Amino acid sequence: MKRTILIFSYCFLFSLIAMAQRSVSQLEKNWKFTKGDVPEAAQVNFDDSKWETVTIPHDWAIFGPFDRNNDLQNVAVTQNFEQKASVKTGRTGGLPYVGIGWYRNEFDCPAGKQVTLVFDGAMSEAHVYVNGKEACFWPFGYNSFHCDVTNFLNADGKDNILAVRLENKPQSSRWYPGAGLYRNVHVVATEKVHVPVWGTQLTTPHVADDYASVRLSTTINGAGDENIRVLTDIVSPEGKVVASKDNTRKINHGQPFEQNFLVNTPALWSPETPYLYKAISKIYVDGKQVDEYTTRFGIRSIEIVADKGFFLNGKHRKFQGVCNHHDLGPLGAAINVAALRRQLTLLKDMGCDAIRTSHNMPAPELVELCDEMGFMMMVEPFDEWDIAKCTNGYHRYFNDWAEKDMVNMLRHYRNNPCVVMWSIGNEVPTQCSPEGYKVASFLQNICHREDPTRPVTCGMDQVSCVLENGFAAMIDVPGLNYRAHRYMESYKNLPQNIILGSETASTVSSRGVYKFPVEKRASIKYDDHQSSGYDVECCSWSNIPDVDFALADDYDWTIGQFVWTGFDYLGEPSPYDTDSWPSHSSVFGIIDLASLPKDRYYLYRSVWNKEANTLHVLPHWTWPGREGENTPVFVYTNYPSAELFVNGKSFGKQRKLTIEESRALESKDSLALERRYRLMWMDVPYEPGEIKVVAYDKNGKSVEEKVVRTAGKPHHLEVIADRTQLSADGKDLAYITVRVVDKDGNLCPADNRMVSFSVKGSGRYRAAANGDATSLDLFHLPQMPAFSGQLTAIVQSGEQGGEIIFEAKAKGVKSGKLILSTLK
Repeated sequence: MKRTILIFSYCFLFSLIAMAQRSVSQLEKNWKFTKGDVPEAAQVNFDDSKWETVTIPHDWAIFGPFDRNNDLQNVAVTQNFEQKASVKTGRTGGLPYVGIGWYRNEFDCPAGKQVTLVFDGAMSEAHVYVNGKEACFWPFGYNSFHCDVTNFLNADGKDNILAVRLENKPQSSRWYPGAGLYRNVHVVATEKVHVPVWGTQLTTPHVADDYASVRLSTTINGAGDENIRVLTDIVSPEGKVVASKDNTRKINHGQPFEQNFLVNTPALWSPETPYLYKAISKIYVDGKQVDEYTTRFGIRSIEIVADKGFFLNGKHRKFQGVCNHHDLGPLGAAINVAALRRQLTLLKDMGCDAIRTSHNMPAPELVELCDEMGFMMMVEPFDEWDIAKCTNGYHRYFNDWAEKDMVNMLRHYRNNPCVVMWSIGNEVPTQCSPEGYKVASFLQNICHREDPTRPVTCGMDQVSCVLENGFAAMIDVPGLNYRAHRYMESYKNLPQNIILGSETASTVSSRGVYKFPVEKRASIKYDDHQSSGYDVECCSWSNIPDVDFALADDYDWTIGQFVWTGFDYLGEPSPYDTDSWPSHSSVFGIIDLASLPKDRYYLYRSVWNKEANTLHVLPHWTWPGREGENTPVFVYTNYPSAELFVNGKSFGKQRKLTIEESRALESKDSLALERRYRLMWMDVPYEPGEIKVVAYDKNGKSVEEKVVRTAGKPHHLEVIADRTQLSADGKDLAYITVRVVDKDGNLCPADNRMVSFSVKGSGRYRAAANGDATSLDLFHLPQMPAFSGQLTAIVQSGEQGGEIIFEAKAKGVKSGKLILSTLK
């Protein structure tokens, strides 16, 4: 029978806004959810009263439990040059994402309107039912899609039943994909004559300091032969109308309604100046306004010049980018704006200016934040085309759905100024097919058709194939994944005379873990399933960061890089992916799964962040049992030189080498290249006490120092929040770093004791993580062991203003407490 619980109407208060032409709302609360197949759940009168009540975005799998047997994959990873199949544990995170789930909700809409449901992403194979009838099907879990449900609604618009069936098949992914309605669902109600979903295209054909031209093409549905009037105002970042057009005409054979504007002395969008304009269009029929549609955009120019590189607004620059998967660590795949903002804030401080959406369409909230915070984006849709990587991967749908998925992605994001490049795929096996170039051409042509303003790239890892078969020669911007030793060859043999590091580094490291002796090594494994924090270890196919720094510094035709990865992510625990349970998350990240920076963060910051000074010392200096043993000290800094002192004794000055000096040492010193970017004292016997590094500027003047001390006995828990004031919207988050420290506040780097949390007041505990890729502790439980002396707890605001009291406790040490405030 039909449930009788209180239903919130999400087409907000239509009785109060009956005159509005367009309404857009989100279906967030009061969803009913169950795991398992319940075919009758699509019917209107199905009784779901015993189902779980959830709020979306919702990821049903992140709650675990972790298990070795979750999605065991016996495969040969061909892109890693594996010839024989082997059991891969933790490849998709060891989480129970496989299976079927159903969601149901009820919504009201105004009678007589055109109504569209927009799904930002549903994982996966979504069947959408409205009032017992199937309204649409969309298989790809990462893409946004929409369906017109006007003809399925009740006549009065009330009490409509929405049901969604989702299914994740085993061996459908190479990383943790998440499960469920993990992105937002919107209800859009309009008049018959209206601008459809993603119905505008805005370009800036001419950009200069004195003026810019703006072209707006607006698709208008339902117009017929009527005259349509479109009044558009261009509104500046300061909120002033800087240009207007008022035009009336018939829709010409279904073509978009075009308007052109001039904006004088435009404020140009860039990562340093992310200025955003709005085009606000009002649509009239017979003198009556029938719709209003706002397009947010930026004014900027992009250009790729052979041999010279990438230009933004006429200025040469190189991508200082990272690749990111879509999961948010302990929050799973369920999208959260505060969590995304936290990630981007950390990356911004590192000097990162670009994001590659690896290897899937992003959440719209991420793209909007990149617009606002100043990150260029390479938006990428696919990890496989028509040839499989995974048994149940996207190849099953490619022939029938690739163009539909591409069109949705392109129309969704082609007005976002942060998007400067489209990628059509990542390491696809098709690249080595004799006719693979035809598939690449098919996808690239869709990009050019839907958006002729941006170049197209593809992440290619099989260099010999793509150089010989013409695949790489036909892509606008050749993107090489790793293969740094083949950049020069590719540059000389490809007609574009440009190389993009579409995926670079894959250095592996575990925060706070250091291995001896300190040597550059590939595919090294240890009994504890960790990797060294000295940043000298990588996978067999990859390299450490300094190689890519040098390529960017030494050659104009290298247009920058996207590092694999900005953050650790669930799944792909290389080099511990071959039956190495309990490893179940990556160690590629510059920042770990708990959003805590690794040492490598400061190496990138010392090179990329030109606005701040960096002085970072590693390793920690608490090594009981290593007395007298060689313990190298590394310093990551933007200063040219520094001096190391151990308990007051100088170990001499080090300075960064020039390119010529580095090359001259290559045959004698395995770390010659690294000496361009790191200061390294390789022969330092450990003795308890303190190490001090004094940095010097180019004139030899002492300008900054950093001290690291040997920690004493663990004394208390230190708690530090990234924010102390939250919005009382029920969604905002505070990330709280919990550190086990001695009485003087020195981190105890070997302490891994269990920490429990309590949250009282106007908020709740949400999740915790410690960055340990082998930890099987569940994220949502209010406890987590420290890893290398630290962890992160996440607190979520409620919907009432007030105080949130957070406390962390652990046996044997004093607790830590802090108070956050929430404001309506």
